[in-house]
Amino acid sequence: MLKEEALTYRIRGAIYEVNRQLGPGFLESVYQKSLAIELQASGFYVQIEKPVNIYYKQHLVGEHRLDLVVENSVILELKAQQQLPPSAEPQLINYLRATGLSVGLLVNFTYPKAWIKRIAV
Repeated sequence: MLKEEALTYRIRGAIYEVNRQLGPGFLESVYQKSLAIELQASGFYVQIEKPVNIYYKQHLVGEHRLDLVVENSVILELKAQQQLPPSAEPQLINYLRATGLSVGLLVNFTYPKAWIKRIAV
């Protein structure tokens, strides 16, 4: 867990830098691309729109795309909404369970600054 703590700390810095540069009001896709650039410039391995298969009783029932995955360890679920829907946190928890990863960051690029919630399962 210490590896993820240090990793999420550095990811938070990149999130705040993107927020500082762009400010509020852009689409999620703009923040996603900008954050990927910032993280890669910091030396991180970043996967964008990584597909993940969803199974029910060993049957493939769907596929989701993860906004960003950093160092094959941390899922970033990005939003750009004034108010997050109630499903945002359960969505990230389900992604963590589906991938077997244990740490994710729910990020909302909103006014006056980005909001970040660390979720561990």
